[in-house]
Amino acid sequence: MRPKSLCESRKRRFPQTDHFFRSDMGEWPGYWSAPDDEGESAQRRFYDFTREFLLESERERAKEMFVFALVVLAAAWPVGYMVVTVVKLLLKGHPLD
Repeated sequence: MRPKSLCESRKRRFPQTDHFFRSDMGEWPGYWSAPDDEGESAQRRFYDFTREFLLESERERAKEMFVFALVVLAAAWPVGYMVVTVVKLLLKGHPLD
């Protein structure tokens, strides 16, 4: 039986963890491929895929921002027109009945 540590003997304040955890390094290849290798590594393919994905998402975001700007302008047009009309009315000096 293992002796209890100070953390375990007091009230349980901390979550119980495994202090003897070891990750398995058995499948690690142990080397990095050179960037000029003819055979593409999985890391390089993943990097290329990520780069293409980010470029595509940037293009989509630009399209969405353009459409959003059009919607905001369409929504702001009546408000701006109303403000101009009210200012013109007040500058004419006609009383509000």
